[in-house]
Amino acid sequence: METYLDLVLLRFGLIAAGLVALALTLFAAALALKRRGRLDQARRYADPALRAAARALKRRLEGGRR
Repeated sequence: METYLDLVLLRFGLIAAGLVALALTLFAAALALKRRGRLDQARRYADPALRAAARALKRRLEGGRR
């Protein structure tokens, strides 16, 4: 039982570390874009994709009902 709990804790730690690394990478990318003055341009490119992803997620959470 102790080994199982150790594996679960290790898995949680790896997932948390991955999320922190992803957040730091996104923050660094946003900071670099802002320093170069291209953050607004990146937002304009990303906006349609984010809206489509949000609509797809909403449909999935509603169970595919229209």
